[in-house]
Amino acid sequence: MATYSKSTVASGSDSFIDFCCFPCLENKIDQWADFYCENCQKFYCAKCINLHSPLFGTHVTYGRGDTSKWPVSKEVEDFLQKCDRHDDKHLEMFCEDHSQLCCTNCAFVNHRFVRHIFAFFF
Repeated sequence: MATYSKSTVASGSDSFIDFCCFPCLENKIDQWADFYCENCQKFYCAKCINLHSPLFGTHVTYGRGDTSKWPVSKEVEDFLQKCDRHDDKHLEMFCEDHSQLCCTNCAFVNHRFVRHIFAFFF
């Protein structure tokens, strides 16, 4: 999946753009996305969706009212996959005995005597 989200908080701004318009971003414009096209798998602002819709009328688009149908932002996805104890590691294993997700370091240190530990992949 491509990077769809961008934060301007780190650059010292008080604003936050959760999803950027794809065509605007290609033109180096930070523009808030108002729509997501399921077929294109891209985000569009109100101006760009007016150009997109006549060309791709059969595409399914979702506005801000249907954000539950939008994909998860890259930042949120990365955060959810990170180990709480090891910032540089992703969650890759599941300990069935403890019902816990863990990275390989945690699995080795904290779950090495467990009989049921499974690896998974995102």
